[in-house]
Amino acid sequence: MSSLNPSPASAGSSTYPLAGIVVLDLGQIYQGPYCGLLLALAGARVIKVEPPQGEPIRARRGVSVPLAMLNSNKEGITLDLKSEEGRNAFLELVDRADVVLENFLPGVMERLGLGADTLTARNPRLVYASASGYGSSGPYRDQLAMDLTIQAMSGMLNATGYPGHPPVKAGPSICDFLGGAHLYGAIVTALLQRAQTGRGRICEVAMLDAAYVAITSTIGLHFDDPDANPRTGSRHAGLAMAPYNVYPASDGYVAIICVKEEHWQGVARAMGREDLVDSPRFASHAARCEIMDHLDELVGGWTASQTRAAVLEAAGKHRFPAAPVRTTAEVVEDPHLHERGMLSRFDHPELGPIVLPNSPLRYAGLPPMTLKASPKLGEHNETVLGKP
Repeated sequence: MSSLNPSPASAGSSTYPLAGIVVLDLGQIYQGPYCGLLLALAGARVIKVEPPQGEPIRARRGVSVPLAMLNSNKEGITLDLKSEEGRNAFLELVDRADVVLENFLPGVMERLGLGADTLTARNPRLVYASASGYGSSGPYRDQLAMDLTIQAMSGMLNATGYPGHPPVKAGPSICDFLGGAHLYGAIVTALLQRAQTGRGRICEVAMLDAAYVAITSTIGLHFDDPDANPRTGSRHAGLAMAPYNVYPASDGYVAIICVKEEHWQGVARAMGREDLVDSPRFASHAARCEIMDHLDELVGGWTASQTRAAVLEAAGKHRFPAAPVRTTAEVVEDPHLHERGMLSRFDHPELGPIVLPNSPLRYAGLPPMTLKASPKLGEHNETVLGKP
């Protein structure tokens, strides 16, 4: 096996914060791979380790846009960790690595003989990072978990939807990406400590733990009124601010959120209702929440006569938070995200022209990293392992 020489995939990244860090990414589907992507786009050399048949997301359609999105700027190898040869090859990589990350069910790596204690005993400088649904302890430890099940267990799903109607999952895979982002934070924190002590650390993130804080407003409503219905539609999850909703426009929908009293005053002026600015009935969030239905009718009646662009223009003029409810097609082509370098048009060797995301993490003086194609299955076996 070759030593882990500098990789072409990390060329040009020497000034990025994690340059020189080698990561073995055993991540699968969304949670682990997103963490690995953030590490790669911060300058680390990330080697994606897949079983010979590929990670589970490849079973969907082979190479897919999600696979390409979450595995840019990585090298890719295949190893059968159930075989002695595969385990030995992986252990040799561990000897030269800084980070191992995985998001298997707790106990899987131990059964392979590659558990955290084994790997950190072999390489005391190693940061071993594990993500799972429920963590390595507690009564739910061995339950199978996916984004939807964590939305259900965290209370997130129960808080989504409308009063009197069944709960609805959040459209995006929020829990997967909350878990991946928190795992990135755990890894970087452990690397910071290693720089001070010379020793690595075992760290973990449970999706359920990370998801709990996302329902903060709903928890606030519970402690204000334990009998309150947690499903508030597009209104504030704690029913503590108004106006706060999605309203119809002549060409779609708009979101309007008033956090400060000045925001509400701006909405009133935009509607041509100066009389409401100083009205005691509308003078505070508490007062307006008492008449929330009436308030939503007023605001919705105004927005329905406006285009989304007209509402946005009024929001800029009168200084209140508002935004159009955009389609996926509109977001993918968003000029702001493209100008910032968060989104880039990319001619993928297997998928053709697609749009790929960069990292939301930015470092002064450094442009977003140039994106490179996600690896084909086992593409870098020879360069990393010394064999095809």
